[in-house]
Amino acid sequence: MLPAPHRLRASDEFRSVVRSGIRVGRPTLVLHARTKQGPPSRAGFVVSKAVGNAVTRNRVKRRLRHLVAGSLPSTPVPLDVVVRALAPAASGPLADDFASAWASAVAKLGRAS
Repeated sequence: MLPAPHRLRASDEFRSVVRSGIRVGRPTLVLHARTKQGPPSRAGFVVSKAVGNAVTRNRVKRRLRHLVAGSLPSTPVPLDVVVRALAPAASGPLADDFASAWASAVAKLGRAS
């Protein structure tokens, strides 16, 4: 579980990350990220009904929260991240796709800074 200060909550926060950040796509998810001024790093999740029924969507969200919680502390700069799950997230290699997307996003943001 992500502590409250590490969560994106407002739609404006989600919108600004998606519109002004970088985007890294994989078959099961799309990761949007941007750097921010001060700590802590924050994350938000978008899991639509295209992923499956409520049980499946909640399972995907739990898996994504676990993956993000393990990755946020290792970032060199504070980030805002939005992870959008795609329909294959319910049955695809979510952990591998997330690790690949995370590494790409951190590398892109490192080059941009």
